[in-house]
Amino acid sequence: MTLRTDALAASIRYEGSARSLRLDAATAETLAPFEGTSASSGDGYVLTGPLTTANATALQAALPCLRPQLISHHRTSVGTGDRTGLATPGQARAFATAGTGVMPVLAQQSIREMDRLGRSARSVMDDAVFGLVEAGWDRGFGADCDHIKTTEGIDRGLEAGFVMFTLDPGDLVADVTAGVTAADAEALPWDQLEDSLEDLRRRYAGMTLDVGRTQIEVTEQDVLIAAVKYGRAVVEAMRLFRHATGAAQQEIEIEIAVDETAWETTLFEHYYLASELRRLGASWSSFAPRYVDGFEKGVEFRGDVEELRSNLEAHHAIAEQFGGYKISLHTGSDKFSIYPLCVEATEGLVHLKTSGTSYLCGLEVVAAHDEELFSRIWGVSRASYAQARASYQVSAHEDRTPASLEGVDLLELIRSEDARQILHVGYGDSLNATDPSGIPLHERFLSVVAAHQERHSEVLAAHLGRHLTAFAGAPAMR
Repeated sequence: MTLRTDALAASIRYEGSARSLRLDAATAETLAPFEGTSASSGDGYVLTGPLTTANATALQAALPCLRPQLISHHRTSVGTGDRTGLATPGQARAFATAGTGVMPVLAQQSIREMDRLGRSARSVMDDAVFGLVEAGWDRGFGADCDHIKTTEGIDRGLEAGFVMFTLDPGDLVADVTAGVTAADAEALPWDQLEDSLEDLRRRYAGMTLDVGRTQIEVTEQDVLIAAVKYGRAVVEAMRLFRHATGAAQQEIEIEIAVDETAWETTLFEHYYLASELRRLGASWSSFAPRYVDGFEKGVEFRGDVEELRSNLEAHHAIAEQFGGYKISLHTGSDKFSIYPLCVEATEGLVHLKTSGTSYLCGLEVVAAHDEELFSRIWGVSRASYAQARASYQVSAHEDRTPASLEGVDLLELIRSEDARQILHVGYGDSLNATDPSGIPLHERFLSVVAAHQERHSEVLAAHLGRHLTAFAGAPAMR
């Protein structure tokens, strides 16, 4: 595929697993910003160059479609994530064939994932840019620096050109399962909250909260619990928000995420968070509470479907009271049974996030073409699962999976729930391991997948297409 303007045509060329950038232009001056070797060719000039940051930024300067856009301008959006840097062409193909009308977020990765794989925010952006060139995608895309917990992470994303920042103050969410007292509330950092306990009670205690199909009478204890549970998270979210908006040199958008905690966000707690953040001056385009149980990595939804429907409808009703931001579904991959209801419950104002499911598609390619490499990845992932699972919502048991892969159908293994979760969360340990000759498994993984990139894109397009179908049917406008 080729991306074209009147002055420039760009494509990615493969020689085995080696990739290069080819540029065709009418004048030598057009190619001057790019690194590589150029020569005259017919009526113009051709440049062959490496896939470097310098060439990615030059492409973004020359081709506006390669600059990330704000997803808040689009009603329904899906982030696909790419842990290894080779998934974007297949992901773009999925949006082209099954995701009409859905805004793709193709540069999406958490700081945690970047650090585990030794990637920079800029390398994530570069890989997305070159993947979009390879796919010939010119319809726009988003870029989400995901699950940020530090100002340093924000700075990395801003420098790389990200325009969406998912702020995650989840480490400051308190465990209130044993109950709270007025003394617990009095100990909150009221100066940083620019508030007092008396004023907090006055704002919320006794109010009637409309959550769509029903109403909730808010008690003083509800207020104390919400404040103790989330008060410090509000302070942290504001610290990150002010840094991001103050440091940004371009227009950006914010998502607030408290989903990666052990405790469900009640409906009043969602209202409390939104109200307090708004009072302190924050704005955001999407919000990810901790929903009812049932969301686990890489497998179908395991909870009560009708309970989820009611939960999403109520969270959406709260969002409408603050201007109508998107409800964001994290841990969203492979939940095919609930996608239609997610769209219905939010009236299409929804953002889905997936990531590891694309990595699993890459593992299918590895399993088909290098069983020895897959066996090494499986061995490391299985051995590290007990520790790796701590960062994720998973319930797999390694003792329900084979230690030896002799005689095992590898595709069937990858698609089984226990193995799927083990591989999903074991990517960091396995790809950072080396084989007996000292070659990093990450390098071998990339080499195998790149050598079979067309098949990789086919697998990705088919699998992600199943995710996108329901979202493509979301209402365009209310």
